[in-house]
Amino acid sequence: MKLYPIHTGNFKLDGGAMFGVVPKSIWQRTNPADASNMCSWSMRCLLIEEGNRLILIDTGMGDKQSDKFFGYYYLFGDESLDGELAKLGFHRDDITDVFLTHLHFDHCGGSIKWDNKKEFLLPAFKNAKFWSNDKHWKWATEPNAREKASFLKENILPIQESGQLNMINREEGRGSFDDLFDVRFMDGHTESQMLPIINYKGKKIVFMADLLPSTGHIPLPYVMGYDTRPLLTISEKKTFLDEAANNEYILFLEHDFENECCTLQQTEKGVRLKDKGRLIDFFGS
Repeated sequence: MKLYPIHTGNFKLDGGAMFGVVPKSIWQRTNPADASNMCSWSMRCLLIEEGNRLILIDTGMGDKQSDKFFGYYYLFGDESLDGELAKLGFHRDDITDVFLTHLHFDHCGGSIKWDNKKEFLLPAFKNAKFWSNDKHWKWATEPNAREKASFLKENILPIQESGQLNMINREEGRGSFDDLFDVRFMDGHTESQMLPIINYKGKKIVFMADLLPSTGHIPLPYVMGYDTRPLLTISEKKTFLDEAANNEYILFLEHDFENECCTLQQTEKGVRLKDKGRLIDFFGS
């Protein structure tokens, strides 16, 4: 098995929204804001090469939305999904599976593209199976008022219409993906968000999605204003971050602008950051 971080670009979101009730005077120490109170965030995906399969976890925001839409999120940087794949010698048509942690636009927008005439929306990975789960799919396609702006039908429905949609089974908060990695389900941020847990070179790597957007979110009260059930997020974070610290998991960070990965440790103040850096830094090659 080989793992490749895939950077699909960067964007900006309001720091207050990203840290909820935590005051700016505290969160800006780790995530400095610009004059408009906007912080920089990555849209970092993960590519797994295993035998003849190429599995892409999340797809970033994509490029099919209107200029007005992108104007809200201040996209910047030179990275793109196609460019990152090309550096590795791959093409999007080589992707066999697209695993979507959840269906908010910054995680799944790159799954769908316009045809050449901009008349029809099509899966951006024509040879891939797309993976979600029943509970989250229903949640996303029948959205509540709070999340409606994040669940965009143009990102979601074409996957089903193409016949490429598949579902992960959930049992007591856990599941698996074709025996390639385990899946943990989290319900605080959104219903049935999925976290892949990958065994790699004798260690466990966890794709943290929006349970832990950045190292700045490690303390338990640091919960995004976007979460639908913030108290549940705190409970899920405590349980999982304790597990991660005690078992030396490597946490792969989708949105941290500076750091691909981190590890955790137990302290007198609770779980805190131990080491941070690139994925390669934790394996030496």
